[in-house]
Amino acid sequence: MRKIFLGVLIVMAVISSAYAAEAKSLILIFSRADENYRVGYITVGNTMKLAQLIEKKTGAEMFEIKPEKKYPADYDTCIDVAKKEQNANARPAFLEDKDITEYDTIYFGYPVWWGDIPMCLYTFIEAHDWNGKTIIPFCTSEGSGMGRTERTLRSKMKGANILKGLYVSGASAQRGGSSVEGSVDRWLRELGL
Repeated sequence: MRKIFLGVLIVMAVISSAYAAEAKSLILIFSRADENYRVGYITVGNTMKLAQLIEKKTGAEMFEIKPEKKYPADYDTCIDVAKKEQNANARPAFLEDKDITEYDTIYFGYPVWWGDIPMCLYTFIEAHDWNGKTIIPFCTSEGSGMGRTERTLRSKMKGANILKGLYVSGASAQRGGSSVEGSVDRWLRELGL
């Protein structure tokens, strides 16, 4: 009986380690460079800066969601467009798709626009099956915090396990430094990752 029990434990350990080796993580990111509030014109978007740090810490593969029609470079014009899209419940197209079926854990990064995710992300979300995925949101904004974005993800990503998100101000993400890195480290530790 003892040999059978030990045999079962060994088989379970092998299966568990094989699953862990096959488990894959992905960072899905939408970020906008150009003119941003409190940071001026930038070549790497605030949320992308945060995504790059998460990529460095986790080793997850990254895929950038790019809208088919680029948002205006000027900040004020961009937020006007974003507000019009939100008011119209628009679904702007994205350039390229990503097959997410092979990923178990997905870090989902975005700027918070008018308290919610950009509308082009609704288009991406609605094009995929999120059932059984673990979704880890992270975002940047300048005062909205996470807004209503976690609620949006829970309602749109049916069957997904949405974990605690991370918010970093866009200006802080741009500056980087030990405080932002410490925030990411604490967040990942709290999530058990």
